[in-house]
Amino acid sequence: MNNQDKIFLEFEGDNWYERNKEALKANNKDIPLLLIELYNIKPKRVVEVGCNVGDQLLLLKKLGYANLWGIELQDYAVEIARKRASGINIVKGSAFYIPYKDIFFDVVFTSGLLIHISPDDIEKVLDKIYRCTSSYIGGFENYTSHGYQMVNYRGKDNLLWKTDFSKLFLDRFRDLKLVKERKYHYLEDKKLIDQAFLLKKIKIRR
Repeated sequence: MNNQDKIFLEFEGDNWYERNKEALKANNKDIPLLLIELYNIKPKRVVEVGCNVGDQLLLLKKLGYANLWGIELQDYAVEIARKRASGINIVKGSAFYIPYKDIFFDVVFTSGLLIHISPDDIEKVLDKIYRCTSSYIGGFENYTSHGYQMVNYRGKDNLLWKTDFSKLFLDRFRDLKLVKERKYHYLEDKKLIDQAFLLKKIKIRR
């Protein structure tokens, strides 16, 4: 297990789901899914890295998508997801180790996952996500245009960071292009911003 995974599990354990389960029930549709629908993407295989209890995957299933996968680090969330998500492949795992072959999925997406990866480790996770997709990468993460910023997370440092995650992907991989990006300002504090993005692999002419 990666050290960053250990740190997060020791601090959060199964608390994240218990603390956020009511909000999860109220959130009917996350932004990466809206982008997938907006561009009429019809993937054969989709994986959410950091799927928690599988809400987004269940939504995709209701929309008619099949061949869905979820990867989740927390045991408790995996247990709940497997009970709820019949017919969806829920795997205990980490963003640092995605146990599938290269370009196995058409879409790989995250929602509130990359923010918990240390800047020292983020390129490892970007590489894993990029390796597994044949076409699209989607994300919904905390955003800032001012480099990498650590955010105090429930009284602790070194557990959450914000940056322009779509730019991290684009700077690292020449064959990705930005299909769509949206920014959402918090009502209670306009300085706080979430970023939704959809990236696509393209063929580069030599």
